[in-house]
Amino acid sequence: MSISSAKDGKVSFLLLEQKFNLSRILAEHRKGHQSRKRTFGGPPDLKKEKAYFEEVDAFELMEESPSPKNFGTWARGMEQNYIVHDLSAILERWKISKLAKFAASRPLFDIMETPVVPSVRSDCSLHDSYRTPEKDRGSRTNPMRRTIPSGLSDKTSIFTSFSELKIKEEPDDSSIPSLSAEAMTAFAQLLLVCNQSAPITLAEAFSTYCLYSSFNEDVHGNSTPGSIVKLGEGTFGEAFRAGSTVCKVVPFDGTSLVNGETQKKAEEVLEEVLLCLTLNNLRADRGDNVKENSCHGFIETKDFWVCQGPYDPSLICAWEDWDAKCCSENDHPNDFSNEQCYIVFVQADGGRDLEKFALLDYNEACSLLVQVTAALAVAESACEFEHRDLHWGNILLDRDETQDKNHTMGFTLQGKNMCTRTFGLNVSIIDFTLSRINTGDAILFLDLSTDPALFEGPKRDKQAETYRKMKQITNDYWEGSFPKTNVVWLIYLVDIVLQKRYSTFTSKDDRELRAFKKRLAKYDSAKDCLTDSFFSDLLLSDEDAQPSTA
Repeated sequence: MSISSAKDGKVSFLLLEQKFNLSRILAEHRKGHQSRKRTFGGPPDLKKEKAYFEEVDAFELMEESPSPKNFGTWARGMEQNYIVHDLSAILERWKISKLAKFAASRPLFDIMETPVVPSVRSDCSLHDSYRTPEKDRGSRTNPMRRTIPSGLSDKTSIFTSFSELKIKEEPDDSSIPSLSAEAMTAFAQLLLVCNQSAPITLAEAFSTYCLYSSFNEDVHGNSTPGSIVKLGEGTFGEAFRAGSTVCKVVPFDGTSLVNGETQKKAEEVLEEVLLCLTLNNLRADRGDNVKENSCHGFIETKDFWVCQGPYDPSLICAWEDWDAKCCSENDHPNDFSNEQCYIVFVQADGGRDLEKFALLDYNEACSLLVQVTAALAVAESACEFEHRDLHWGNILLDRDETQDKNHTMGFTLQGKNMCTRTFGLNVSIIDFTLSRINTGDAILFLDLSTDPALFEGPKRDKQAETYRKMKQITNDYWEGSFPKTNVVWLIYLVDIVLQKRYSTFTSKDDRELRAFKKRLAKYDSAKDCLTDSFFSDLLLSDEDAQPSTA
């Protein structure tokens, strides 16, 4: 199936039907809340609701064909494909289906009043707005599955609150319409978010980022992208460079084990996509209004693709080349079936990870620390973000092509425009699998209490000790907001810089880093850490320096 046919599927009718059915249910329950003993008669008049959703759906159809003036383009031969991910609209669709699935499995009755929670705003900021409520520790989640507390408020939009859904009592089943037929599967939701009507092949996805002129022919004479190189691997996926992008390929929804682990489910993949979109929304170069919190410290996710079919020969070739040089610890991709599904995260090329990157001097070490701290501080303020897995493999570094060491990086923290000196170093944070974030409508997190092996690493190992520190901070309650977890990863990062023992560091540099590490322990968030004297010569106000475009 071609990309265009997969992308141009008409999903709006399904969405309209689903919204209409949900509106009908909610209207019935609101009436039931006013009079529980009311006898249901004929069907209610929902002309207004239907007109409203037709108007909304018409607007969303316009969004599916955005103006090329407002969005970036991908090159594929001479074609230009315009990509847009409207986070607010995506979350709206996703929440509708979430409630539909919930209603299909459990009756809804007497939905209680919940606090009004703002939907995701363009600045992705929760400052002076919704914050994580105190939760009952008795409410546990399914093992190693992201949990999204869901709720509902009585506003014009069906969903503006996503904090809590409470059921008082069980109603008569006959009064509740069934939604099992209308409820979208997580896989269907994922396709919707990715603007697809059906999966495409891995070759089709990768060909979007590799020029046709670079194609090779396999032994069967089929054209395959030739400029694909494997960059690295993780337990759940492989990373390849394709053109100027990096594509992370993650299998999901399959029955076979992946490197000894159960494959991710579509629900988990969908929630990671939403988390990436939320962090994307922190970037300041999207032509919208000035944001209260913004930065460029998190890797930019450019697109997503749902794929299905055999692992492409060009990817297998790149995998085997990497295996010959680096000895892969992952299973050979030939082990996947021809029906296997994959999600492809298309991201900017952020460079090499800290484990393989050699800092030139003390200035670059300071640049690394201030950029990571600033990014975490911004994300904390915007959406209560905690990375929770910020080891040296999840920090990418790259140097400016020019030799100008006076470059700065701009960011906005709670409305204050600031800059930091970078000394020509660009830092990007990646991999949000274990992260916790509050989108304003949902809290996305991974319940690490169900993975005790994560905390059983060797003693005195910096990474293993950091996981154990997180467990102490959270008291194994992973839904809550604990920005101190960001601080312990900053302490880990200082330890790594000291451990690498760069020859250009002086004894004074060493003492400064050790003193900074000691002071970090007293802070409760990355935002607090940013006020430390260690950063005083690195941070500039917006008036003192013009941020570079890097």
